[in-house]
Amino acid sequence: MTADEIVKELKKLGTDAYKHTLRNHGIPEPFFGVKVEELKKFQNRIKQDYRLALDLYDTGIYDAMYLAGLIADDAKMTKKDLRQWLKKAKCDLLISYTIPWVAAQSPHGWEMALEWIESKQEDVAAAGWATLRSMVSVKEDADLDLAELKKLLQRVQKTIHTQPNNVRSLMNSFVIAVGSYVKSLTELAVQTGTKIGKVTVDMGGTACKVPFAPEYIEKAKKRGTLEKKRKSTKC
Repeated sequence: MTADEIVKELKKLGTDAYKHTLRNHGIPEPFFGVKVEELKKFQNRIKQDYRLALDLYDTGIYDAMYLAGLIADDAKMTKKDLRQWLKKAKCDLLISYTIPWVAAQSPHGWEMALEWIESKQEDVAAAGWATLRSMVSVKEDADLDLAELKKLLQRVQKTIHTQPNNVRSLMNSFVIAVGSYVKSLTELAVQTGTKIGKVTVDMGGTACKVPFAPEYIEKAKKRGTLEKKRKSTKC
């Protein structure tokens, strides 16, 4: 199956109603409005395909680009691939989810994340914090640099309220992820979230809300999911 063949199938699956929803979340043309549940069916058929994922992403069509992230063979993704994907991303859903999902499970996740968070460009820095968020959710604590994560929590505490809109949102998500998935840092993350307080983010008129980190971590504790790693970053 080629990227062109998949795009033809995707075009038939798009709906005006879902396209309207995506447009409200800032998705720019071109896109068809294919629901994630339909994209997951392609993922189940294809599993992983490095070359096909690159070809789909290169179409510039949002639905195909999202699917590319689902089927990407993360282990084969190069630093150049990841940088190119971020450069071509034109919406938050790709910047904050698709690309970080793939980066986090690639061999270059940590390096890319630390590179990106130093950027003065909002989208690049946001992708870096989102990658860190994803990494702590899937990697065993023994495979994480806990000392560096502590420093990053301190950095968030000191700088979050001076950051651009989407960076604030992803920094807050990073604190929640550390508190929810890294056993030895749960209390520090709660303390960090408490000192940060409420984080204000412009959600572009959508119903989305910014969670208060300590409350969200406490909810994870009550659900019994605290410190339970995810099998995959992708959804």
